[in-house]
Amino acid sequence: MAIELNHTIVPSRDAKASATFLAEILGLAAPVRFGPFHGVELDNGVTLDFLQTEGDLAVEHYAFLVGEEEFDRIFARIQARGLMYWADPGQQEPGRINHHDGGRGVYWSDPDGHYLEIITRPYGSGG
Repeated sequence: MAIELNHTIVPSRDAKASATFLAEILGLAAPVRFGPFHGVELDNGVTLDFLQTEGDLAVEHYAFLVGEEEFDRIFARIQARGLMYWADPGQQEPGRINHHDGGRGVYWSDPDGHYLEIITRPYGSGG
């Protein structure tokens, strides 16, 4: 059997709200409750399991590889919500997208401050 990522835990202050935010922005199915988790399943079967966490949260980064049409739809939802977005992870290029490796990419934050990213080409793939 090949080794594949199956799921990861995403710490959040409001697990249901954060999971719903991500599912809506990415255009995925509503989160599914499993024990203390609110799971968002990606198209490749990986699940992001949002877990209610008290206290300070470490800011994490989650990047999603999407097609060109999906990028357009997701980016439109980011803009429709009036969310801040950046071309870079250091948030030095606000209101812009990047064109690394001949594709497109953009960063934004979820309600807990986690850095989210969509890209249309994997980094280092050329172009």
